[in-house]
Amino acid sequence: MATAQTPAMADLHTGEHGHDQASAGEIAIGVIIGRTSEFFDFFVFAIASVIVFPRLVFPFASELTGTLYSFMIFALAFMARPIGTVIFMTVDRAYGKTAKLISALFLLGTATVALAFLPGYHEIGVAAIWLLALARIAQGLAWGGAWDGMASLLALNAPASKRGWYAMVPQLGAPLGLIVASALFAYFAGNLSADDFFDWGWRYPFFVAFAINVVALFARLRMVTTEEYATLFETRELQPARISDTVAREGQNIMLGAFAPLASFALFHMVTVFPLSWVFLFTRESPVRFLIIEIVAAVFGVGAIVVSGIIADRVGRKSLLMGSAIAIAIYSGFAPQLLDAGAFGETIYMVIGFILLGLSFGQSSGAIASNFKQAYRYTASALTSDMAWLFGAGFAPLVALLLATNLGVIASGAYLLSGAFWTLLALWLSGQREKGDMDAGR
Repeated sequence: MATAQTPAMADLHTGEHGHDQASAGEIAIGVIIGRTSEFFDFFVFAIASVIVFPRLVFPFASELTGTLYSFMIFALAFMARPIGTVIFMTVDRAYGKTAKLISALFLLGTATVALAFLPGYHEIGVAAIWLLALARIAQGLAWGGAWDGMASLLALNAPASKRGWYAMVPQLGAPLGLIVASALFAYFAGNLSADDFFDWGWRYPFFVAFAINVVALFARLRMVTTEEYATLFETRELQPARISDTVAREGQNIMLGAFAPLASFALFHMVTVFPLSWVFLFTRESPVRFLIIEIVAAVFGVGAIVVSGIIADRVGRKSLLMGSAIAIAIYSGFAPQLLDAGAFGETIYMVIGFILLGLSFGQSSGAIASNFKQAYRYTASALTSDMAWLFGAGFAPLVALLLATNLGVIASGAYLLSGAFWTLLALWLSGQREKGDMDAGR
């Protein structure tokens, strides 16, 4: 039986009164707040993994070995994230998005603030390692549940001529989160004695992360729980489907979507976590000074993400992704050795890297999402994001540092090169599938 549409619902579909554009702007604000809070949590842990946890939790190991151990624990969140998606999608189906978001962000906030109270190895022994790993797994589970569908809703609500522009909006959260996290660590590390910083100074960014999570929770709930946005989710068919059904129906597209952004996701850690570890371990460069370089480079990244939206709307998102993947492959062949060229070389490495990251990462979200059938788009998009972060970024700092220490810093570029290869292959295969679908429909 046909369901009658109210004028308001018709407007949601057609945008006859400019409703879609207004909603897209409102959604963009919620997306930026949510993503910035998540990436801030991410970078606070990442920076601590380089300059705090090796000394606090792994004092029995060398600085290099302790950092490698920290990067192993760092990867646990990416391994746990798909499991979190499975758990919280079940909560979403049973109790709704409000319950899902509250429980996921409560878990994320609890795990994050717990790290601020983490005792060291000298206080509780090996239990400190287990507590760090447990908190990291909890963060990963929570990130899986923090997927709110707002980015997909934003893409579907964006005007057709500005899809690239609105696609870049969620990605702004990454450099913004990095800027705030790096600034906090730089401030405390630069203004406290080493003893005070390692005793209590490093803990303050985790308290700030908890506070930001609370603000982000209320900002996102304010939008998700309103009748207007509930209707938008329903009319756009952004409802959770069963994981098993989604994988069965959309498994190939999920994998293509996961591999399509690997170049940008690999570069993501090659200009954030890895260079900080290399500079901290193998140069005389102050970590505070390098954090400032990261902040400056991240500003260039913000600009490049914005520019990516303009370019994508002119040449197409996939064309931009392919072009940036080729540029990243070229960058991988020479750039890593700049990290051994002093502050000037480090700055050039970071600025060029963040510009390339902004152009590619700015359009990497949901590059294959249009291939998903509407009934599975919400869940498939969440799984695609989980897999992309796991394959492209989860082990990047660990692999890059192992390559660099054993084969020279230039060898770390091999990870970037592999990411560029998989991006180009995934985009090509996606194009072939789309062409096959069009041919089959003739």
